[in-house]
Amino acid sequence: MSIGTGPVNPGTGGLAAAALAVVQAPLRARTRRELLFCLVEVPLGLVLIAAPVALVVLALVWRFVLRGVGGGGPSPGVASLGVSFLLLLLLVILIPRIGRGFGRTHRALAASLLGVRVGEPAAPRRGHGAGRLVAPLRDGLGWRCAAYQLVKLPVLVVECYAVFSAAVGVANLAYPFWWPLFRNHAPGTHLGPVGVLTPFGVFHVATFAGTWAAFAVGAAMVLAAPWVARAGAAADVWLMRGMLGPGRLAQRVADLEQTRALAVDDSAALLRRLERDLHDGAQIRLATLAMNLGLAREKLGEEADPQVRELVESAHQGAKDALVELRNLARGIHPPALDNGLADALATLAASSPLPVDLDTALPQRPAPAIETIAYFCAAELLANAAKHSQASRVAIGLAETGPGGALALTVSDDGQGGADPARGSGLSGLVQRARTVDGRVEIASPAGGPTRVTVTLPMHA
Repeated sequence: MSIGTGPVNPGTGGLAAAALAVVQAPLRARTRRELLFCLVEVPLGLVLIAAPVALVVLALVWRFVLRGVGGGGPSPGVASLGVSFLLLLLLVILIPRIGRGFGRTHRALAASLLGVRVGEPAAPRRGHGAGRLVAPLRDGLGWRCAAYQLVKLPVLVVECYAVFSAAVGVANLAYPFWWPLFRNHAPGTHLGPVGVLTPFGVFHVATFAGTWAAFAVGAAMVLAAPWVARAGAAADVWLMRGMLGPGRLAQRVADLEQTRALAVDDSAALLRRLERDLHDGAQIRLATLAMNLGLAREKLGEEADPQVRELVESAHQGAKDALVELRNLARGIHPPALDNGLADALATLAASSPLPVDLDTALPQRPAPAIETIAYFCAAELLANAAKHSQASRVAIGLAETGPGGALALTVSDDGQGGADPARGSGLSGLVQRARTVDGRVEIASPAGGPTRVTVTLPMHA
């Protein structure tokens, strides 16, 4: 009868793997990054709370100064209330701004130490004039960043506990090693006990054997610190995603804008490939067909059957007409002149206009291909409107980059009779819709009697 090995208990392997993970956790690079994150977050999370305290202290100092150093002065009265109100107003204005700054710092720490990317929110609206002073009051993200500093106080306790466990645990591990060096006195010498910090209080060690109890407590603290740090970092990241990043609606809008930009760029690239396929493929074949039909007509001669000759001439003329229509269709899909840039394309457009055109282009950088296409067709539509409806004698086209964020401004003006109105058609309504596909806008100034000035503002990138 042979003795065989029994079935292996699956729980044994799981316990061994868990024990190995606990022992190896303090040595992992991830643990070092998480502990460093907790170490930096603890003081950083308390800084914003110190700002209201500092302002309260300033208010109290000011009240003391108004009363006089001797303490017998009159009541501060209106002056003290005014200073308190100004300090409170300053606090309300500064908190969102400071909160945004700390929010950027928290997001940068999470990205560099934890590898977690929290979405970047939109920049605050600055406003104009007096609106710049009250703009922070409407900064929802700034207030959320400030609230994050308060909401994360329980998380700060966990992070502080993780740093404490790691630092004090390492110190406790050293007790058996430094004790023989610094507590090696003559027999009969009375020495006071040494305190040992633990998460539950302090106990004292008076003998070398007791140092191994400190060592055991230190080992437990060092082994627990990585998991406490991981829990604190995970909770902090969860708060960051909810309070320091863009809101759900803002994130959804940003995603839709990115999707729209990709769709516009893909559409422009597809139309450009279609134009090239028509130009290099069907257009060349149609031109070859027209040329062959012309050669066939010439070789038929006068003695050929009139019906055959008439069919060949009709086919030749049809091929030439189809070639012209195909060229116009390809030009309407994507003008080849845009390959050299929007300025050259507008120059080509101006040269073919029935009206004299003054062209002024000042564009330091090229917009995206989709934007160039939209701007070109807007200029073509406005030039066609000026030639058909305005009774103008001259047209001016201006192209420049303007605005703090960099926007493309296309201006088309004429000295005609005016009265242009998108509600009455004339292609202007379609022009407005074309610009709105990329968040552009069209401004029309066309009083009765003229002149007419149309400004199309487009982003440099879709």
